[in-house]
Amino acid sequence: MRELVRPERLGPVLAEVLGDDAWRAFEVTLIAGGKSNLTFDLACTAGAVVLRRPPTGALLPSAHDMGREARVQRALAGTPVPVPRVLLEDSGDLLGVACYVMEKVDGHVVRDELPAGYAPEPADRVAMADALIDVLAELHRLEPAAVGLGDYGRPGGFMARQLRRWRGQWDASKTHELPELDELGARLVDAVPIGGRSAIVHGDYRLDNCLLDRGDPARVRAVLDWELSTLGDPLADLGLLLFYWREPGEPKPLLTPAITRGTGFPGRAHLAERYARRTGADLAELAFYEAFAHFKFAVIAQGVAARAAAGAMAGQSFGDLDDEVRRIAAEGLAVLDRKG
Repeated sequence: MRELVRPERLGPVLAEVLGDDAWRAFEVTLIAGGKSNLTFDLACTAGAVVLRRPPTGALLPSAHDMGREARVQRALAGTPVPVPRVLLEDSGDLLGVACYVMEKVDGHVVRDELPAGYAPEPADRVAMADALIDVLAELHRLEPAAVGLGDYGRPGGFMARQLRRWRGQWDASKTHELPELDELGARLVDAVPIGGRSAIVHGDYRLDNCLLDRGDPARVRAVLDWELSTLGDPLADLGLLLFYWREPGEPKPLLTPAITRGTGFPGRAHLAERYARRTGADLAELAFYEAFAHFKFAVIAQGVAARAAAGAMAGQSFGDLDDEVRRIAAEGLAVLDRKG
């Protein structure tokens, strides 16, 4: 674990940047839940901060870009989108790979269970969902150039490029053929919406990538994990959030939490309707974006399986994901069949 963080090299730099020699020696803890970039809690008598770095081993092209994560968080500081403050960024001199250190924001990460006594009533859980949507709407309302992100991506042809990218990732990471996923990708290519607005997109927006206020479930304290952020079609974010937002009776996913299957949480239609009200977005083509989310996450799941099998996930293991990838692909086809 410590060899991935190199405290003997990182400590002196942290001590200088943070102005406290206590940072020359710190404890390292892998934060559970990270299945792509690795996230570590660094703690000493002076406090705690968070380190983000890529996994070990061979990396897929364009993946795990620490510089982009740090840049977007710096840009969003001071906007209505809450993000942790970046404290230190390094291109590879310290750890041998690019990394950055950010402040540790206090709050709840809600995954498989609600903290004891937290959001006990249905109204609290609806408020939690509404806060999540409202922050996403704030992100999508920002003018990229106004926050220094006018060149952060190429919004034109975004969804067509996304499909090419994730189909390429599938070709690079698959260990066997999966007809359902190939069919889903092919059908999506034929259904790409024309036009659409451009915005800053998070790329992996979901409940457990946000920190909620410990005393108020209707407040998001910070949005985390900006690895996949860019400029593009904001409905891609909404489609992915709806994919993650499981409803009662649906299968429990292996890689992501499904707390929203429980009582009191609103359904996906509630989230979509609130987003439309907050942004004025036309959701006529929403089924495409939901189906694309299934395709994208199925590819991500395959990548996680490949990296875990290669021992590049700091000892984390996620079991046999073959059936999970197949299920996600089949569900994506069903979305197209149901709403196409």
